Amino acid sequence: MNFPTRYQALIQHWQQHYREEVDSYTTQACSFMPNLLPEVAVRFTTAQTLEILHARLGQRSLFALNPDFHYPSPLANSTSSNWLQSTNMVGINVRTIQSFWNVIKYSFTIPASQQSIHLLPIWEPGVVASLYGMSSWNINPEFYSPELARAVPHLNTVEKQLKAVTNILHALGRTIGMDVIPHTDRYSEMVLANPSYFEWLIRVDTRIVNQSANLHQQVEDILMRFLQHYGSATAMDYPKQASIFFSDKFPEELRLLILFGYPSDYEGRLQRRNKMVHWLYQLGYETAPATMAPPYRGLALDTSETAKTIDSDGRIWRDYRITKPEPMSRAFGPLTRYKLYERKDNNQNWEIDFERPRQVVWEYVNRQYNAVQDKYNFDFMRGDMSHVQMRAGGVPDIADQYYDIHKSIKNYVQQQKPYFGYFAESFLAPPNHMGYGDEVAHLERSNADTALGDLQSMVVGTDEFMRHFARYYHIAKMRELVPNFTIMTADKDDPRFDKFYVNGNELRLFCGLFLDLPSYMGLGFEQRGTYFSPAPNERYTKLYVFQIDHGPKMTNGNYAWGKNTALFERLTNIRLQAELLHEHLDFEQLEWLIPLDVTGKRKLIAWQIGDYKFIANCNDKATTLPNYFKDKKFLFSSLLNENIDDTLLSFEARIFK
Repeated sequence: MNFPTRYQALIQHWQQHYREEVDSYTTQACSFMPNLLPEVAVRFTTAQTLEILHARLGQRSLFALNPDFHYPSPLANSTSSNWLQSTNMVGINVRTIQSFWNVIKYSFTIPASQQSIHLLPIWEPGVVASLYGMSSWNINPEFYSPELARAVPHLNTVEKQLKAVTNILHALGRTIGMDVIPHTDRYSEMVLANPSYFEWLIRVDTRIVNQSANLHQQVEDILMRFLQHYGSATAMDYPKQASIFFSDKFPEELRLLILFGYPSDYEGRLQRRNKMVHWLYQLGYETAPATMAPPYRGLALDTSETAKTIDSDGRIWRDYRITKPEPMSRAFGPLTRYKLYERKDNNQNWEIDFERPRQVVWEYVNRQYNAVQDKYNFDFMRGDMSHVQMRAGGVPDIADQYYDIHKSIKNYVQQQKPYFGYFAESFLAPPNHMGYGDEVAHLERSNADTALGDLQSMVVGTDEFMRHFARYYHIAKMRELVPNFTIMTADKDDPRFDKFYVNGNELRLFCGLFLDLPSYMGLGFEQRGTYFSPAPNERYTKLYVFQIDHGPKMTNGNYAWGKNTALFERLTNIRLQAELLHEHLDFEQLEWLIPLDVTGKRKLIAWQIGDYKFIANCNDKATTLPNYFKDKKFLFSSLLNENIDDTLLSFEARIFK
């Protein structure tokens, strides 16, 4: 199939029919612009975008563009976060489209049936510019749009632009979510301004020589000596005693100004932080690395040459390893977790004392994320690494307020915003695989509304895919947690996972929109190419989660959208069917005609919602349409729309009435 030819035809169609396509959207005849390729949308000028918004929203667009105005969320009158258990979500790595403002342009391509937008982390990044390695609570300046600032001069900071974007999305009837991350860059501003909130160790070459519980006190003294040597970054006076400087008696806001400088001085803050890192590095002080999966504790240095990294300043860093590893054990050297609990026996054996939560740290993390939610009016959070359950004894029957940090943040925000939801990044692995005990029970104790799941990491139609599909549906109906039907995520759009998206992509979206499960689709899925061997790195959204300028994960230039317009057209047809049917579908009435098979062997599924019947062949082989459907009125096929017979094609879904 010649994708470029079809691609050019679609571009030409848009150019020729621009006005009627836009008018259909602005008059609300359609909730999105069906024939608008996302890569074309994000190239709209700001003048075009503002014209479209004003035509659709009228005077409301002026309120939305005011960063001092809190445009009400569509959920403002809701008293529960249950809505998140049925929403269809689109995830956006803002770096792939370069600015918050381009999120609005991209939203023109998203139908109302995909109601929610999730933004990957929005903060200044640290090592390798990883979005998940927060270096401060400041919004990432790379997401600033100079073009928007020129067109709307009062939107002259990245913070104001983000606020305008969340306002506009709310005005358009959408909900929007942020990432909540339980760790930071190992030498983030949060770490250096609050050493006691994190865990420290002293490394000498390939040995950990000190891991005692109160090393943060020594770090505070070193940083005070740093200030004596270099002075305040802003020439402001400050307390000279570490016990006062690093306490609530001297607010963090002032501490940050003294240590790093003004928030607007990005380069100056970076240089100051680098100097502090060097002082600590020379003395061997490092934060303990964040870890994933059992047993979480027991750290050592990896002494192999491949585990050594030399940074641009000549500093030698070492990877860490778990001393008694299990299948999913991994240490993330560039990241460090908040120290939420005290340690047993002065941390001699790396044991956490869960009976002694460090309340000041919980309060700090809660307060910070609550402030972000309040300022930008986010409707939900995606909890990064929600699968982490650290208690070796498994999931407790009763979980208090200090059981899980994501639970704590959700509950804290819900005191003022009861509709604020929690979407868990959790792969719903078998018990004792990703964490200790039953992952579903852990998420229920954590008050998660919904979870990501792992369908995006499996080939459609395999026994494995079908078994997990059936299991997720069973969880949704029998437990408090509702798993997502996950279509694609930013961290699965990677050359290693090309095999997941060779076939069945239309089926993924069909099930995501027409089943009574929430769904999640990452940006780029709409046009994703079919790659039988790795494409250039610029084709994959995962490789824009960080910024690497050498090696196999390096990228050159901007994200390159796929040219698979055949897929785009089929997915558009599915979205248009959802546009026609969704208001007539009561998903609570869903009844299975051919249910999911828990063994994964049967690939044919069918269900009914009111007067509409849906059937999907998840197999790589065509199959005969069951007699029950042959006398029904055919409405739609995910692959074909005319001249169909009684053969249900591989990875095809149909709608009847």
